[in-house]
Amino acid sequence: MEPLPILLLEPIHPEARARLETFAQPVEARDEAAALQRAATTPIAAIVTRGRGPVTAALIEACPRLRVIARVGVGLDNIDVGAASARGIPVVNAPGSTTQAVAEQTMLLMLALARRLVDLATAVRDGRWAVRAGYTGLELGGRTLGIVGMGDIGQRVAALATAFGMEVCYWSRTPRDVAVPYRPFEALLAESDVVSLHVALTPETRHLLAAPQFGAMKPGALLVNTARGGLVDPAALRQALDQGLLGGYATDVWDPEPPSPADPLLRHERVLVVPHVAALTEATFRRMSQRTVENVRAILHDEAPEPGCIFNAAALAS
Repeated sequence: MEPLPILLLEPIHPEARARLETFAQPVEARDEAAALQRAATTPIAAIVTRGRGPVTAALIEACPRLRVIARVGVGLDNIDVGAASARGIPVVNAPGSTTQAVAEQTMLLMLALARRLVDLATAVRDGRWAVRAGYTGLELGGRTLGIVGMGDIGQRVAALATAFGMEVCYWSRTPRDVAVPYRPFEALLAESDVVSLHVALTPETRHLLAAPQFGAMKPGALLVNTARGGLVDPAALRQALDQGLLGGYATDVWDPEPPSPADPLLRHERVLVVPHVAALTEATFRRMSQRTVENVRAILHDEAPEPGCIFNAAALAS
Protein backbone atom coordinates (compact mmCIF):
# COMPACT_ATOMS: atom_id res chain seq x y z
CA MET A 1 0.00 0.00 0.00
CA GLU A 2 1.45 3.36 -1.06
CA PRO A 3 1.85 6.06 1.63
CA LEU A 4 -1.07 8.49 1.72
CA PRO A 5 -0.19 12.08 0.72
CA ILE A 6 -0.55 14.53 3.61
CA LEU A 7 -0.39 18.26 2.93
CA LEU A 8 1.81 20.15 5.41
CA LEU A 9 1.09 23.89 5.44
CA GLU A 10 3.75 24.61 8.09
CA PRO A 11 6.70 22.71 9.59
CA ILE A 12 6.08 20.36 12.50
CA HIS A 13 8.51 19.01 15.11
CA PRO A 14 11.24 16.84 13.51
CA GLU A 15 10.35 13.82 15.66
CA ALA A 16 6.71 14.07 14.61
CA ARG A 17 7.76 14.54 10.99
CA ALA A 18 9.80 11.33 11.19
CA ARG A 19 6.80 9.48 12.61
CA LEU A 20 4.56 10.89 9.87
CA GLU A 21 6.92 9.59 7.20
CA THR A 22 6.48 6.02 8.48
CA PHE A 23 2.88 5.90 7.23
CA ALA A 24 2.41 8.88 4.89
CA GLN A 25 4.06 10.99 2.21
CA PRO A 26 4.39 14.63 3.37
CA VAL A 27 3.63 17.20 0.66
CA GLU A 28 4.63 20.75 1.58
CA ALA A 29 3.02 24.05 0.61
CA ARG A 30 3.74 27.34 2.34
CA ASP A 31 0.88 29.44 0.94
CA GLU A 32 -2.64 28.87 -0.35
CA ALA A 33 -1.69 29.14 -4.02
CA ALA A 34 0.93 26.43 -3.62
CA ALA A 35 -1.49 24.30 -1.60
CA LEU A 36 -4.15 24.52 -4.32
CA GLN A 37 -1.55 23.60 -6.92
CA ARG A 38 -0.50 20.57 -4.89
CA ALA A 39 -4.12 19.54 -4.43
CA ALA A 40 -4.72 19.67 -8.17
CA THR A 41 -2.06 17.03 -8.82
CA THR A 42 -2.02 14.94 -5.63
CA PRO A 43 -4.82 12.92 -3.91
CA ILE A 44 -4.44 14.65 -0.55
CA ALA A 45 -5.76 12.50 2.33
CA ALA A 46 -5.05 14.91 5.21
CA ILE A 47 -4.12 18.53 5.77
CA VAL A 48 -1.95 19.56 8.73
CA THR A 49 -1.57 23.21 9.79
CA ARG A 50 -0.18 24.95 12.85
CA GLY A 51 -2.11 28.21 12.92
CA ARG A 52 -0.99 30.43 10.08
CA GLY A 53 -1.47 28.11 7.13
CA PRO A 54 -5.12 28.67 6.11
CA VAL A 55 -7.41 25.74 5.38
CA THR A 56 -10.03 27.51 3.30
CA ALA A 57 -13.24 26.25 1.74
CA ALA A 58 -11.50 26.41 -1.64
CA LEU A 59 -8.65 24.19 -0.46
CA ILE A 60 -11.06 21.71 1.13
CA GLU A 61 -13.06 21.57 -2.09
CA ALA A 62 -9.88 21.00 -4.09
CA CYS A 63 -9.14 17.82 -2.10
CA PRO A 64 -11.87 15.28 -3.03
CA ARG A 65 -10.12 12.45 -1.10
CA LEU A 66 -9.58 14.51 2.04
CA ARG A 67 -10.36 12.53 5.21
CA VAL A 68 -9.08 14.70 8.07
CA ILE A 69 -7.87 18.24 8.80
CA ALA A 70 -5.51 18.66 11.76
CA ARG A 71 -4.33 21.68 13.69
CA VAL A 72 -1.04 21.36 15.59
CA GLY A 73 -2.30 23.39 18.52
CA VAL A 74 -5.65 24.53 19.85
CA GLY A 75 -7.28 27.45 18.01
CA LEU A 76 -9.19 26.72 14.81
CA ASP A 77 -9.75 30.21 13.41
CA ASN A 78 -7.47 29.48 10.41
CA ILE A 79 -9.67 26.51 9.40
CA ASP A 80 -13.06 26.75 7.68
CA VAL A 81 -14.70 24.30 10.08
CA GLY A 82 -18.08 24.86 8.47
CA ALA A 83 -16.81 23.78 5.05
CA ALA A 84 -15.15 20.73 6.61
CA SER A 85 -18.32 19.76 8.46
CA ALA A 86 -20.36 20.12 5.29
CA ARG A 87 -18.10 17.49 3.72
CA GLY A 88 -18.17 15.25 6.80
CA ILE A 89 -14.45 15.77 7.39
CA PRO A 90 -13.36 15.68 11.04
CA VAL A 91 -11.25 18.58 12.31
CA VAL A 92 -8.64 17.50 14.86
CA ASN A 93 -6.74 19.71 17.29
CA ALA A 94 -4.64 19.13 20.43
CA PRO A 95 -6.65 20.48 23.37
CA GLY A 96 -4.65 21.13 26.50
CA SER A 97 -1.30 20.86 24.74
CA THR A 98 -0.46 24.56 25.12
CA THR A 99 -1.92 25.16 28.58
CA GLN A 100 1.25 25.39 30.67
CA ALA A 101 3.30 27.28 28.07
CA VAL A 102 0.62 29.90 27.40
CA ALA A 103 -0.15 30.31 31.10
CA GLU A 104 3.54 30.93 31.82
CA GLN A 105 3.72 33.45 28.97
CA THR A 106 0.68 35.21 30.40
CA MET A 107 2.39 35.65 33.74
CA LEU A 108 5.59 36.73 32.01
CA LEU A 109 3.77 39.49 30.11
CA MET A 110 1.87 40.51 33.22
CA LEU A 111 5.07 40.86 35.23
CA ALA A 112 6.95 42.59 32.41
CA LEU A 113 4.16 45.15 32.05
CA ALA A 114 3.77 45.72 35.79
CA ARG A 115 7.52 46.18 36.30
CA ARG A 116 8.22 47.94 32.94
CA LEU A 117 10.85 45.30 32.29
CA VAL A 118 11.56 46.08 28.64
CA ASP A 119 11.88 49.83 29.25
CA LEU A 120 14.33 49.25 32.10
CA ALA A 121 16.44 46.72 30.20
CA THR A 122 16.59 49.03 27.17
CA ALA A 123 17.61 51.98 29.34
CA VAL A 124 20.49 50.06 30.93
CA ARG A 125 21.66 48.79 27.55
CA ASP A 126 21.67 52.41 26.36
CA GLY A 127 23.80 53.47 29.33
CA ARG A 128 20.96 55.07 31.31
CA TRP A 129 21.37 53.36 34.69
CA ALA A 130 19.92 56.49 36.31
CA VAL A 131 16.49 55.47 35.02
CA ARG A 132 16.03 53.82 38.41
CA ALA A 133 15.78 57.25 40.06
CA GLY A 134 12.33 57.83 38.60
CA TYR A 135 11.14 54.23 38.57
CA THR A 136 8.24 52.76 40.51
CA GLY A 137 6.95 49.28 39.70
CA LEU A 138 3.65 47.60 40.42
CA GLU A 139 3.46 44.53 42.69
CA LEU A 140 0.99 41.86 41.59
CA GLY A 141 0.48 40.50 45.11
CA GLY A 142 -2.80 41.77 46.55
CA ARG A 143 -4.05 42.98 43.15
CA THR A 144 -7.18 41.64 41.48
CA LEU A 145 -6.84 39.63 38.30
CA GLY A 146 -9.91 39.29 36.11
CA ILE A 147 -9.73 36.28 33.77
CA VAL A 148 -11.89 36.44 30.67
CA GLY A 149 -12.49 32.82 29.67
CA MET A 150 -12.08 30.00 32.21
CA GLY A 151 -10.96 27.11 30.03
CA ASP A 152 -7.81 25.07 30.62
CA ILE A 153 -5.48 28.05 30.16
CA GLY A 154 -7.63 30.41 32.21
CA GLN A 155 -7.70 27.92 35.06
CA ARG A 156 -3.93 27.46 34.96
CA VAL A 157 -3.38 31.23 34.96
CA ALA A 158 -5.71 31.46 37.97
CA ALA A 159 -3.58 28.94 39.84
CA LEU A 160 -0.33 30.73 39.01
CA ALA A 161 -1.77 34.14 39.88
CA THR A 162 -3.07 32.81 43.18
CA ALA A 163 0.46 31.63 43.98
CA PHE A 164 1.59 35.22 43.38
CA GLY A 165 -0.90 36.37 46.02
CA MET A 166 -3.41 37.86 43.58
CA GLU A 167 -7.16 37.90 44.12
CA VAL A 168 -8.71 36.18 41.09
CA CYS A 169 -12.18 36.39 39.56
CA TYR A 170 -13.45 35.34 36.15
CA TRP A 171 -16.09 35.75 33.48
CA SER A 172 -16.99 33.33 30.72
CA ARG A 173 -20.03 32.84 28.54
CA THR A 174 -20.75 29.65 30.49
CA PRO A 175 -20.03 29.72 34.23
CA ARG A 176 -17.66 26.96 35.34
CA ASP A 177 -17.53 24.78 38.43
CA VAL A 178 -14.28 26.26 39.75
CA ALA A 179 -13.08 27.70 43.04
CA VAL A 180 -12.59 31.15 41.48
CA PRO A 181 -15.57 33.51 41.91
CA TYR A 182 -17.62 34.43 38.84
CA ARG A 183 -18.35 38.04 37.94
CA PRO A 184 -20.58 39.55 35.26
CA PHE A 185 -18.37 40.95 32.49
CA GLU A 186 -18.83 44.65 33.30
CA ALA A 187 -18.33 43.99 37.02
CA LEU A 188 -15.10 42.09 36.32
CA LEU A 189 -13.75 44.98 34.25
CA ALA A 190 -14.59 47.51 36.96
CA GLU A 191 -13.03 45.40 39.73
CA SER A 192 -9.81 44.14 38.13
CA ASP A 193 -6.35 45.68 38.32
CA VAL A 194 -5.26 43.28 35.57
CA VAL A 195 -7.48 41.71 32.90
CA SER A 196 -6.24 38.62 31.03
CA LEU A 197 -7.93 37.32 27.86
CA HIS A 198 -8.39 33.57 27.30
CA VAL A 199 -11.42 33.17 25.02
CA ALA A 200 -11.63 31.94 21.45
CA LEU A 201 -12.05 34.42 18.62
CA THR A 202 -15.54 34.06 17.14
CA PRO A 203 -17.92 36.51 15.46
CA GLU A 204 -19.44 37.05 18.91
CA THR A 205 -16.13 37.77 20.66
CA ARG A 206 -14.49 39.92 17.96
CA HIS A 207 -13.72 43.31 19.55
CA LEU A 208 -14.98 42.01 22.89
CA LEU A 209 -12.99 44.88 24.32
CA ALA A 210 -13.97 48.10 22.58
CA ALA A 211 -14.60 51.69 23.73
CA PRO A 212 -17.48 50.90 26.15
CA GLN A 213 -15.48 48.14 27.83
CA PHE A 214 -12.34 50.25 28.16
CA GLY A 215 -14.49 52.96 29.70
CA ALA A 216 -15.80 50.44 32.24
CA MET A 217 -12.35 49.24 33.31
CA LYS A 218 -10.68 50.26 36.52
CA PRO A 219 -8.60 53.39 35.74
CA GLY A 220 -4.98 52.45 35.03
CA ALA A 221 -5.69 48.72 34.77
CA LEU A 222 -3.39 46.48 32.75
CA LEU A 223 -4.59 44.28 29.87
CA VAL A 224 -2.84 41.04 28.84
CA ASN A 225 -3.78 39.10 25.71
CA THR A 226 -2.42 35.63 24.89
CA ALA A 227 -5.59 34.54 23.08
CA ARG A 228 -6.30 36.32 19.77
CA GLY A 229 -5.60 39.84 18.56
CA GLY A 230 -9.10 40.29 17.16
CA LEU A 231 -10.58 40.28 20.67
CA VAL A 232 -9.43 43.89 21.06
CA ASP A 233 -10.58 46.90 19.01
CA PRO A 234 -7.26 48.58 18.10
CA ALA A 235 -8.69 52.08 17.66
CA ALA A 236 -10.43 51.94 21.03
CA LEU A 237 -7.28 50.46 22.59
CA ARG A 238 -5.14 53.31 21.37
CA GLN A 239 -7.61 55.88 22.60
CA ALA A 240 -7.82 54.23 26.03
CA LEU A 241 -4.02 54.21 26.31
CA ASP A 242 -3.67 57.82 25.16
CA GLN A 243 -6.34 58.98 27.60
CA GLY A 244 -4.80 57.07 30.50
CA LEU A 245 -7.87 54.87 30.97
CA LEU A 246 -5.63 51.83 30.44
CA GLY A 247 -2.30 51.56 32.19
CA GLY A 248 -0.73 49.23 29.63
CA TYR A 249 -1.31 46.47 27.10
CA ALA A 250 0.90 43.38 26.75
CA THR A 251 0.12 40.92 23.98
CA ASP A 252 1.43 37.82 22.26
CA VAL A 253 -1.07 38.16 19.40
CA TRP A 254 -2.16 40.73 16.83
CA ASP A 255 -4.80 41.25 14.17
CA PRO A 256 -3.73 40.74 11.46
CA GLU A 257 -0.47 38.87 11.88
CA PRO A 258 2.15 39.99 11.24
CA PRO A 259 1.23 43.60 12.04
CA SER A 260 2.02 46.46 9.72
CA PRO A 261 5.37 48.05 10.68
CA ALA A 262 3.57 51.39 10.43
CA ASP A 263 1.01 50.51 13.12
CA PRO A 264 1.45 53.23 15.78
CA LEU A 265 0.46 50.85 18.56
CA LEU A 266 3.70 48.91 18.06
CA ARG A 267 5.66 51.93 19.24
CA HIS A 268 3.30 53.11 21.94
CA GLU A 269 5.12 53.57 25.24
CA ARG A 270 2.49 51.57 27.10
CA VAL A 271 2.34 48.62 24.70
CA LEU A 272 4.46 45.46 24.84
CA VAL A 273 4.19 43.09 21.87
CA VAL A 274 5.84 39.71 21.25
CA PRO A 275 5.34 37.69 18.02
CA HIS A 276 2.78 34.96 18.92
CA VAL A 277 5.28 32.68 20.62
CA ALA A 278 3.43 31.71 23.82
CA ALA A 279 3.10 28.05 22.81
CA LEU A 280 6.50 27.78 21.16
CA THR A 281 8.46 26.04 23.84
CA GLU A 282 10.38 22.99 22.67
CA ALA A 283 8.41 20.63 24.90
CA THR A 284 5.02 21.97 23.85
CA PHE A 285 5.87 22.03 20.13
CA ARG A 286 7.07 18.43 20.26
CA ARG A 287 4.11 17.23 22.30
CA MET A 288 1.38 18.83 20.22
CA SER A 289 3.07 17.81 16.94
CA GLN A 290 3.32 14.20 18.07
CA ARG A 291 -0.26 14.07 19.32
CA THR A 292 -1.55 15.52 16.08
CA VAL A 293 0.37 13.08 13.90
CA GLU A 294 -0.84 10.11 15.95
CA ASN A 295 -4.45 11.26 15.72
CA VAL A 296 -4.17 11.75 11.97
CA ARG A 297 -2.68 8.26 11.64
CA ALA A 298 -5.52 6.78 13.69
CA ILE A 299 -8.24 8.39 11.59
CA LEU A 300 -6.59 7.42 8.30
CA HIS A 301 -6.35 3.83 9.56
CA ASP A 302 -9.98 3.76 10.75
CA GLU A 303 -8.93 3.70 14.40
CA ALA A 304 -10.22 5.85 17.26
CA PRO A 305 -8.14 8.98 17.92
CA GLU A 306 -7.61 10.24 21.46
CA PRO A 307 -10.80 11.38 23.23
CA GLY A 308 -11.64 15.04 22.88
CA CYS A 309 -9.37 15.80 19.93
CA ILE A 310 -12.12 15.97 17.28
CA PHE A 311 -13.67 19.41 17.13
CA ASN A 312 -16.67 18.39 15.03
CA ALA A 313 -17.19 14.91 16.42
CA ALA A 314 -20.45 14.35 14.50
CA ALA A 315 -18.50 14.41 11.25
CA LEU A 316 -16.53 11.31 12.17
CA ALA A 317 -19.71 9.32 12.77
CA SER A 318 -21.33 10.41 9.51
